[in-house]
Amino acid sequence: MMADIIESLPTGSSSMPVPELVFNALPHPIVAVDARDRIVAANAAGEVFFQASLPVLRRFTLSELVPFGSPLFDLISQVRERNAPVSEYRVAIGTPRTGGERLVDIYVSPVPEEPGHVVVMVHERTIAEKFDRQLTHRAAVRSVTGLASMLAHEIKNPLSGIRGAAQLLESTVDEGDRALARLIREETDRIVKLVDRMEVFADQRPIEREPVNIHAVLDRVKQIALNGFARHIRFTEDYDPSLPPVLANRDQLVQVFLNLIKNAAEAIGPTAGDGEIVLTTAFRPGVRLSVPGNAERVSLPLEFCVRDNGPGVAEDLMPHLFDPFVTTKMSGSGLGLALVAKIIGDHGGVIECESQPRRTTFRILMPIYTRGRDEPSHASED
Repeated sequence: MMADIIESLPTGSSSMPVPELVFNALPHPIVAVDARDRIVAANAAGEVFFQASLPVLRRFTLSELVPFGSPLFDLISQVRERNAPVSEYRVAIGTPRTGGERLVDIYVSPVPEEPGHVVVMVHERTIAEKFDRQLTHRAAVRSVTGLASMLAHEIKNPLSGIRGAAQLLESTVDEGDRALARLIREETDRIVKLVDRMEVFADQRPIEREPVNIHAVLDRVKQIALNGFARHIRFTEDYDPSLPPVLANRDQLVQVFLNLIKNAAEAIGPTAGDGEIVLTTAFRPGVRLSVPGNAERVSLPLEFCVRDNGPGVAEDLMPHLFDPFVTTKMSGSGLGLALVAKIIGDHGGVIECESQPRRTTFRILMPIYTRGRDEPSHASED
């Protein structure tokens, strides 16, 4: 049967049989369990997913690795009863061992040669949903772009007249009415500042880019934070020192990380005694994305993360986190993260947030700087 087929296949150049080489080359986590739900096999991706080697995994049953009451156990029961494959989408399977809440698609199939044995394949939705959400974020930013242009032309001019009239009244009326005239002037200034912030979304000029050392950007932002809004917070760095440069606008990257770190500091709060912000950089090959206006799939191997141990983002807010005017701050405008998404999108990258209590991570994936390919376009922008 299946075992005989596997044994009959030729071996590769190494001592490992070809079927095992193929099994370990598959990118999705796969584990096999026996009739008592004990782990009997796992590929390399499965070892990474459960953060344990195969000899260690064989000491566990599936119930010790997956949350109690998970739909996975019902799927396995169905497969054993019907002796047919079953799948289910968007299943929460995260545990402290696997890094908290994780949303996955699950495929379960029987092993005909071994009654009661099943194979479980896990397909993580994270990367695919990053790309889908990023396109949604870009659409939302485009809607704000039109609104910003309209506000700039139709509102700022009359606001200027209102402010001038209020300033004139302030110098001519008595003390009792002077406070009202001052209120009109100050509120007009506040509205103008909001419109100025929104005008950034309408800026469609080409971005001036150059090779940027991301670690220099993060160090600059960290120093700003430590001398201001985050002086009470501990910073931890986990950098890949061999990381190549990113083709980007340095000032805009400073703005992006300053916004993310400021949000992290505000989430932690001024009174937290154990507040921590972790900055990480890494090279993650294999992530490719099709972007509008480009026929080629763009590689996004550079990963930059900002993680904090604050209370986390509310679950109902997560799908709309990068939409304009979405905020939980009493005095916030809800444009900060929308602007971050626009800047990263303009650079051809992706930003996503994963959050649970005391572990909120903003992850940015960006393309690498390639000297031969990127220099001509960079020169034309200069």
